[in-house]
Amino acid sequence: MEESGAKAVCAEEALSLLNCVTQSPYDETKCLRLLHSLRDCVLAKKVKNFSLAGQEKQKTEPSSKKA
Repeated sequence: MEESGAKAVCAEEALSLLNCVTQSPYDETKCLRLLHSLRDCVLAKKVKNFSLAGQEKQKTEPSSKKA
């Protein structure tokens, strides 16, 4: 069930860490534990890069918008 193609690899771990750092008061011990969980996941799943939903694969060139 959890291994379905609709679920991003390590998404739960990444989201938990992001939510942890936004909480007030900041619980460094909890966030550090979540960071280690995310690290373990990306190593186990051999993740190379993350991207946001809908984000196109972009080159490292900055976009040049002129008003």
